[in-house]
Amino acid sequence: MFAQGSRTRLSVAPEASFGVLPTSPVITEIPFKTHSLSLSKERVQGEDIRSNRMQAVDRHGNRSAGGSIEVDMRRGDYDIFLESAMFNTFGTSSSDFDELVIGTTPRFLSIEDAALDIGQYQRYSGMAVNTASFSIAPNQMIQTTFEMVGKDMAQSGSQLGAPTAPQGYEPFDSYSGALFEGGTGTGDAICTVSAIDFNITNSLAPVYAVLCESNNSAAAQLEYGMAMVEGTLTAYYEDATLINKFLNETETSLSITVDDPTGLNSYTFLMPRVKYNGANTPVANPQSRFIELPFVALFDDATDVLLKIIRTSA
Repeated sequence: MFAQGSRTRLSVAPEASFGVLPTSPVITEIPFKTHSLSLSKERVQGEDIRSNRMQAVDRHGNRSAGGSIEVDMRRGDYDIFLESAMFNTFGTSSSDFDELVIGTTPRFLSIEDAALDIGQYQRYSGMAVNTASFSIAPNQMIQTTFEMVGKDMAQSGSQLGAPTAPQGYEPFDSYSGALFEGGTGTGDAICTVSAIDFNITNSLAPVYAVLCESNNSAAAQLEYGMAMVEGTLTAYYEDATLINKFLNETETSLSITVDDPTGLNSYTFLMPRVKYNGANTPVANPQSRFIELPFVALFDDATDVLLKIIRTSA
């Protein structure tokens, strides 16, 4: 029997220490569309010049894990990935809402890819979200991709733990929610946007140590850089308001709320200080013209926030 994609289960558990698989894991199955997780090894080749012209040395060098997980965003199931992307954990802000802001503490995950039909399991350790990308457009669910970077992968004939089932909420769509530009009040709702894409990037990369006692080819740690939040807002070309914000370098704000059809499970992505870095208005066909506005989110002194994710409390 060959492994089938339809019999694949993807599960995730938090790690207490980088790259150490939990022995009694709180592991949860996650819904997913596709994934490309894999182990990579560098090659170390000999450089001897041989009179017979035949290479004789080729070894495996540094190893690292990585790849992407593509999902339809929904309540609860991916909070552990959002926390990894934001280097923080959700905290309670009121009886109705929880908040997640960008922090400084990396959060590492163990991820298991189970090929249930052949009883084989790939265990990825020391994984963290390098980039979380969100795409909101008509006639689709909220598409989210988590680009992962990690330490290692091991193949096993037994599962890491018995995962709990996903929480069972419906995915978010592009019609249930609200978009505010220039503020967060109801008077700032904008209804000319045809799509918005944005991402959180952490610049994660594996680093290596030599002559360690064990497993010195795997990453010793993950280094990281500044948290960057950038995106593109695409709006119908209705007037000069958005273009003038780019021309005059006028800062604005974005509040993006997504929800499922119940209207009870919203997540809001709040960027209180945003700057547009372009305003192209190309002509692609005889139909409607659009304004393409690449933007960057910046740290706001008044709120101590660059990006805040607000979810309704369970």
